Amino acid sequence: MNLNVIKDEVKSHLHQEVSISVFGLRNKNYQVNGYISNVYPSIFTVNEGGTEKSFTYSDIATGEISIKYL
Repeated sequence: MNLNVIKDEVKSHLHQEVSISVFGLRNKNYQVNGYISNVYPSIFTVNEGGTEKSFTYSDIATGEISIKYL
């Protein structure tokens, strides 16, 4: 998937709820549930209960995270 397409898709869901599955090392996976709070040229942030977590668009392209729009 093209990074520009991913950026446009994430930007179109700004301030909407998302569920992000993070596939970590050694099969340590976890979920982040919140809303997309900011969109920047290289990263986007998700607010989860008052805590902001940042992700890169390349994380989506490489499959390191999976994003589900709610």
